[in-house]
Amino acid sequence: MNAEPQDPSSRIGQPATASAAERLGPVLARMPDPFANQQVNAFQDELAAAYDTRYAVAVSSGTAALHTALVAADVGPGDEVLVPACTVVMTVAAIALSGARPVFVDAAETGEPLALDDLTAKITDRTRAILPVHLAGRTAGLLDVIDLAERHDLRVIEDACQAHGSRNNGKLAGTLGAAGCFSLKDGKITSCGEGGFLLTDDPLLAARAASFRSHWQNAAPGEPPGSRLGTNYRLAEPLAAIARASLAQMTNAVARRRHQTSLLTDLVGHLDDLETIDADPCEEPNGHSALWRLHLPDPRRFCQRLADAGVTNSVGTHGLRAAPDHPACQQFHPAPCPRASRAVETALAVPVTARDSDEHIAELAAIIRKEATAWAP
Repeated sequence: MNAEPQDPSSRIGQPATASAAERLGPVLARMPDPFANQQVNAFQDELAAAYDTRYAVAVSSGTAALHTALVAADVGPGDEVLVPACTVVMTVAAIALSGARPVFVDAAETGEPLALDDLTAKITDRTRAILPVHLAGRTAGLLDVIDLAERHDLRVIEDACQAHGSRNNGKLAGTLGAAGCFSLKDGKITSCGEGGFLLTDDPLLAARAASFRSHWQNAAPGEPPGSRLGTNYRLAEPLAAIARASLAQMTNAVARRRHQTSLLTDLVGHLDDLETIDADPCEEPNGHSALWRLHLPDPRRFCQRLADAGVTNSVGTHGLRAAPDHPACQQFHPAPCPRASRAVETALAVPVTARDSDEHIAELAAIIRKEATAWAP
């Protein structure tokens, strides 16, 4: 499906370094072309090469990638999927779309998003998969989770939507489990406005994913066209062209993000009530967000104050809550996960983008310092 040619873009006569505009023009000129898939196929080949996996399947969003991976892994109604309570609601939505029930796992006292004791306690005969979520590009504890999953014969589906280019023990996030799922939403390190993809070394999972994303119009092993219902999660050709240009810059983009988050952390400096959340020694985060633990009163309201002052952050801007505390998740009757709730409520995660200049980052640091100093009792 993704055997890479000598030049994966040679099939359409464009160099691998072609800009998004250079790639997009010929695609638009050929439209309408409802059966075109040259850009999507080339993008999948280039993804597989970039991440050193056998297969890549491009889809229409990160949520679509998660839903598709779960269905392709044969997760469905009556099953349970273990997922960190420290996650975004989009991850939960993908599990629910598969027909499975999300079971939320508390965070560890030491900071890992999945506490192994709680994870083990919540495995039942209905559990089919574990879905670790690499928020802010962090992957702490991932190998321990994979080892536990192997001992219980469970699939690991990674939500790597914020983890393009992150590594754990030298391996790229999204390549350690049965499948890894990514978003291509504008602002991600690899992006095209909106889209997603999944990676896997499993030929059956890849074939099922490719069938599911296109109404099961093409065959998977033992499952001929039309034998199952799928959906339309196809990535449009123009978006695939943009994504190819972005992917070609991934190495430089990761280096830039790491520089930006390091600069922001350094410029904020030492404040008694803001504790930098350092990466584990086994991790190489991609620089998605600068992270602090807040020791201020009413930390959620402080995050909202920063958002009002122009500092985008996960809690104040996007309203992040631990999943068991989210109104939309109450239908699953979640058990409390107090460590995860506390971790989210006291987290300051400030994402950076390619457009953030060093000067703008200095402005953000000054605002954070000023507001934290004024807020402290």
